[in-house]
Amino acid sequence: MDPMLLLFPLLLALLATLLGFPPLIGYLAAGFALYGSGVEALPFLEPIADLGVLLLLFAIGLKLDLRSLARAEVWAGASIHLLLTMVITTSAIKLFGTMGIALFGELDLNQAILLAFALGFSSTVFAIKVLEERGETQSLYGRTAIGILIMQDLFAVLYLTASKGALPSPWALLLLGLPLLRPLLYRLLDRVGHGEMLVLFGLAMTLVLGAALFEAVGLKPDLGALVLGLLLAGHPKASELSKSLFLFKELFLVAFFLTIGQQGLPSGAEVVTALALLLLLPIKLTLFLALLTRFRLRLRSALMASLSLGNFSEFGLIVLTAAIAAGSMDPSWLRVMALLVAFSFLIAAPLSTHGQGIYQALRNRLLRLERHPLHPEDQPIRLGQPRVLIFGMGRIGSGAYDDLIQHYGDSLLGIDHKQEIIERHQNEGRRVVLGDATDTDFWDKLEHSDSVELVILAMPAHQGNLFTAEQLARIDFPGRVAAISRWPEEAEALEALGVTSVYNIYQAAGAGVAEQVVELMGKQTPAS
Repeated sequence: MDPMLLLFPLLLALLATLLGFPPLIGYLAAGFALYGSGVEALPFLEPIADLGVLLLLFAIGLKLDLRSLARAEVWAGASIHLLLTMVITTSAIKLFGTMGIALFGELDLNQAILLAFALGFSSTVFAIKVLEERGETQSLYGRTAIGILIMQDLFAVLYLTASKGALPSPWALLLLGLPLLRPLLYRLLDRVGHGEMLVLFGLAMTLVLGAALFEAVGLKPDLGALVLGLLLAGHPKASELSKSLFLFKELFLVAFFLTIGQQGLPSGAEVVTALALLLLLPIKLTLFLALLTRFRLRLRSALMASLSLGNFSEFGLIVLTAAIAAGSMDPSWLRVMALLVAFSFLIAAPLSTHGQGIYQALRNRLLRLERHPLHPEDQPIRLGQPRVLIFGMGRIGSGAYDDLIQHYGDSLLGIDHKQEIIERHQNEGRRVVLGDATDTDFWDKLEHSDSVELVILAMPAHQGNLFTAEQLARIDFPGRVAAISRWPEEAEALEALGVTSVYNIYQAAGAGVAEQVVELMGKQTPAS
């Protein structure tokens, strides 16, 4: 391999970010550029790409609450959307064929249905990447989008299993006993520490007990990685494990996006075919919006989830690969699908990036889509008369709450967007309410109170704190605002919005240690 090949994805990713696109657009372009420059195949990319997808699904499992899949907006929303999409898309494909457009005339009804099925999926890789970059994987709309993606992945797994023409091995029934291994896996995770052994543990769970074991009994390895993540999701170190694998996952996913472009340069007819199918993308997005509002999500939540899901999926490539291997489709459709996925990412990336602006522009026109009463987790909240508000009740927020309670007593109020965090704090006696500070409706419907003297922004994602600071500036909040940051540029951005005090969490941790040491030394008396 020529090391210079690494410059293609790096330079094009930098160009994409300068143009306001996520880096993955540059990686897609690099794949096509490499192929166009004569580099027809990079065989080492495929296994790396597969590993990236497996680590992504394992990380999803680590963060997933199985109860979220039981929500109607997830299981019913995913199922109804796929069925409606298949009906509409199949009809459109046959119409295109009747009109003599490009390659559509060569498809019979069964092939049209199969292609419509492949087009019904949204990209797990793309959506998770966008949600992670915004720090919104745990928001209501983020969890809804991820739940729908997982349901779609399960549908794809069922198809791929059936497409083999054989049922999974009878030994697959033994996998139902995997939950019995959870206590053992928890003990192992307790003992691997916090360094390289933690990373090796995560890789072993993903590749061996997850992917390899499931593949050995005739099931999709992707499903195995997801299931192993789910088994470990309740462990206190699950979040740390996910973070330890983050850079590996990010690097390996670069290979995934490069492989899409490596499917080959399409012909003119294939380009026209992909562009015709791209016309179906607004229908897909609109269906998600209509369904999610029907399930009583607030307009903003429904729209942001729909924008995250408004693309075509890499699973479509996997489905068509299986169909081509079975002789059901011509190989040219794989290039069409690769091009269509790339086109959809180009459109979906700016839409997702500017989702808040799109919501503000369309809000008045689309507000009639909302159904009341709203979803329990999407209700506007009433704050009462607190003196201190703490946004983000994780470790930092709850620590600040406990330190301030001796000064403010019951005048403290914590706000977080995760129901399980709310329940835990309420059980421990803290005053906390459910609310998403990154939701502009939260601010629009907030009962303004002159009692609030101090706001603390302790959310883990800088973008969340920054957005909240912008909203406080917009409403001319007269009190003091304190926020956490990790890097100097984050502190500068917060201070530019009028944040009174910005605390670097790493420096604050060091200062806390020093303060405790001085206090301890002061309590010690010299020996007589």
